[in-house]
Amino acid sequence: MPKTIWHITMSVDGFIARQFNERSVLGAYLDPLADKALLVSIYVALTTLGEIPVWLTILVVSRDVLIIGGVVLAWMLAAPMPMRPSVVSKINTLAQITLAAVAMADLAFTINLSTLRIGLHYLVALFTIASAGLYMAEWIRHMSTAGTSVGDKR
Repeated sequence: MPKTIWHITMSVDGFIARQFNERSVLGAYLDPLADKALLVSIYVALTTLGEIPVWLTILVVSRDVLIIGGVVLAWMLAAPMPMRPSVVSKINTLAQITLAAVAMADLAFTINLSTLRIGLHYLVALFTIASAGLYMAEWIRHMSTAGTSVGDKR
């Protein structure tokens, strides 16, 4: 299925779920995962074309792998984490989408946005690192609290 059609169906699915209050735990995990898969694939494609630096794509993908790994590990240890994106993570996603859009616009319209793109590289890197740090701190806090409550059940 082409990505455009897939993205439209995901948007319609989300709209319907909100309208009929049909939210699920699985959907709470899958929706952001699907969004990230789309964004990561765009970054990998743009990196392959030489439009986004390799180091930045590695940083973006590493953050997502870190978050997914933490969620899976918490689940495996019977301490599932609620998925709540922070304001920093939302700004990070906005910065990542903006960089991807600017890079694609630069390619499509052969305009010179190199200065803006370089600034966005560092902005994305800054928010990606900040977001990863906040998620890691939240995970550590969650796991230390979950470990205490698991110990109390014995």
